[in-house]
Amino acid sequence: QVQLVESGGGLVQAGGSLRLSCQVSGVIISTSVMGWFRQAPGKERELVGSISWSGLTINYADSVKGRFSISKDNAKSTVHLQMNSLEPDDTAVYYCGSGLPGQSIDHWGQGTQVTVSS
Repeated sequence: QVQLVESGGGLVQAGGSLRLSCQVSGVIISTSVMGWFRQAPGKERELVGSISWSGLTINYADSVKGRFSISKDNAKSTVHLQMNSLEPDDTAVYYCGSGLPGQSIDHWGQGTQVTVSS
């Protein structure tokens, strides 16, 4: 059974940075995709970005391009989301998820709160 555990959320001022981590345990299919999602109060969950388990393919939502970056530490089975130049609109609960390309997410983490103050 795959388990995902996020960490690194917190309160930061606008313009600041945070680094989220998603610790992956269990057996991950090599063709899986890891995604970072976020859900703000009253809004639907949205994709922030994704990285293939191989680490070769990375994609970002337009709203975070140039500010956020995703990386993967193979040795620690951890996926990171580096968030720079944070804005109040980035305030949300951030989740990591895993699944196969083109299919729904199979596994979710519990989420970590990110709050950006103006």
